[in-house]
Amino acid sequence: MSDTLYNDAILRLATDNPIDERLSDPMGSSEKRSPICGSRVTVDVNLGPDGRVSEAGMLVRACALGQASSSLLAAQIVGRSPEELAAARDSLTGWLGGSGNVPEWPGLDVLTPALDYHARHASIRLAFEAAAEAAAEAQAKIKSQDAAARN
Repeated sequence: MSDTLYNDAILRLATDNPIDERLSDPMGSSEKRSPICGSRVTVDVNLGPDGRVSEAGMLVRACALGQASSSLLAAQIVGRSPEELAAARDSLTGWLGGSGNVPEWPGLDVLTPALDYHARHASIRLAFEAAAEAAAEAQAKIKSQDAAARN
């Protein structure tokens, strides 16, 4: 691999995830795995009364790029809505696929050296895919509970 791919910024992020444990009873949870390299990321979320992420948990077993991406997600996930997480996931997927600009998620531009390494893209997307899915699950659970309470 190129030295520029695993630069100091990426390696620093890979070892500095601000969320390093799972939630004990999450409202939503999702595990994503890269079939290419075996990287795995699990994201747990709780949503607050405003429908935004109030707590998050993570378990990251991934390569340096997957760890770096997970760290960037973890640093900014609290306060995000399920819709914002889905938009970030979609924007990241488009950017990695060459059909968009750097996503408007703080710090993702540090992963620019990975754009030419298509086999690494799945690992980079894992945290964002898991977060969007976990938040959607939590949101659906709230809607289901609200509907049950009205009946």
